[in-house]
Order: sequence, then C-alpha cells, then structure tokens
Amino acid sequence: MDLNIYNTIDEVMNALATTICHASELAIKKRGQFNFVLSGGSSPRKLYELLASKTYHNKIAWNKTFFFFGDERFVPETDPQRNSLMVKEVLFDPLKIKKSHIFNVNTTGSPVEAARKYEESIAAHFQNKTVEFDFVLLGLGDNSHTASLFPNTSVLEETEAAIKSVFVKEVDMYRITMTAPLINQARKIAFLVFGEEKSEAVFHVLNDQSGSESQYPARLIKNEQKKVQWFLDKKAASRL
Repeated sequence: MDLNIYNTIDEVMNALATTICHASELAIKKRGQFNFVLSGGSSPRKLYELLASKTYHNKIAWNKTFFFFGDERFVPETDPQRNSLMVKEVLFDPLKIKKSHIFNVNTTGSPVEAARKYEESIAAHFQNKTVEFDFVLLGLGDNSHTASLFPNTSVLEETEAAIKSVFVKEVDMYRITMTAPLINQARKIAFLVFGEEKSEAVFHVLNDQSGSESQYPARLIKNEQKKVQWFLDKKAASRL
C-alpha cells in the first residue's frame, strides 16, 4: 500500500494536488483528456480551492479535463447537501469549467432512473468502451465507508462496474454511487483522509485483520497494479 503521511493538513493537500497535476499531464499526453472523479463531503473542499488557486490553476489543462462524481445524494440540484454544489462554488465557477465537461447526477426522476441516466452518460463519454477513469478521489467516513458504499448495504455485493442507487438507513437517504468494481477499473485512485477522528477507520481498513468488507467497505477498493495511494496526516495515521 502506498501510504503518504504528512505532519499537517496543508502538506497533505499540496502533495495530493501535485499528484493530481502529474496524473492529468500524463493522461492528456497519452489520451488527450483527463477524466477526474471527484469526492464529495467537506474533506476535499480545501483541495479543490487549492487546485483553483494561483499556485495550481495553470498546472492542469482544464479545457481537456472532464469531471465526474463518485457518488451523489439523491436531493434536488439546488439542495445544499449536493456534492456538486460545493464543487461548483469552489472549483467549477472559479475556473470557468464548461458545463459540457461536468457530469452531474440528474435527480429529477426516481433514484433508479438517476443511476441509469448517469451510467448512460458516462458510457457515452467513453464511447461505450471500458470505463477507465484517470483519477478517482475518495474520502473515508468514520464508519469506513467510501463514496456511498456504506456498511452492510446491498450495493456492496455488486459485481458489475456500474452506477447504482442505494437507500442508506444510516443517513435516511437514497444515494447514487459508483460500485466498487467501477472504481477499481480506474488508472489511479487516491484516498484523502485527515483528522484523529478518522484514525480508527483507517486502522480497520488498512491494518485490522478482523471484520469483513461488509463492515469496512473501503476494503473493497483493491490495490491491484499498485494504483491506490493514501494521503494522510499524522493524526489520521496514528493507529497504523
């Protein structure tokens, strides 16, 4: 496992931003575009602000970058809980990203319809070939969930690389999420985790020999071909 542990959150963010820049440069050189899957929640906000800052905004060819979401809450487009709303505010708007380069989840229909339409839009972008994102950014919940792969939910049993809807009792909400097999097809995957409150989850996912993937879903993200990296501060890594 590729563990990158830093003293401060700022060091974590800068190291990850630099890694993303390198991944984008390589993807654009090889394939002409950079397909970037974003994580929601509060943790990556500072990273997105950094990517849009003067330090980094010229280091990525944004006109050749396409954005996707690893998961989304099944709420209206303008709901403050939307992952896409936060990213729009701190990344898309400041960088003037074209709408055609942003793949949002349409939640105007049912959860099943939302998942199906999102999967279809992604398939069309990849011209119905195998979907291999260049870079998937993931977070880690206190309960060891990632994307909307929550403990003991039906979506954990999915074996297809797909988009699925799932009702999560823990948060009393439908979520639209990439399945673990779809995430695992990516060329590069990075977990961004910081804070002492995440140290137990990090331990269960990376070091604990007990329990199961159903209890600790982030274990479903496999480090095949050494493509998974973890970016942690010392507090999050304190139990390793």
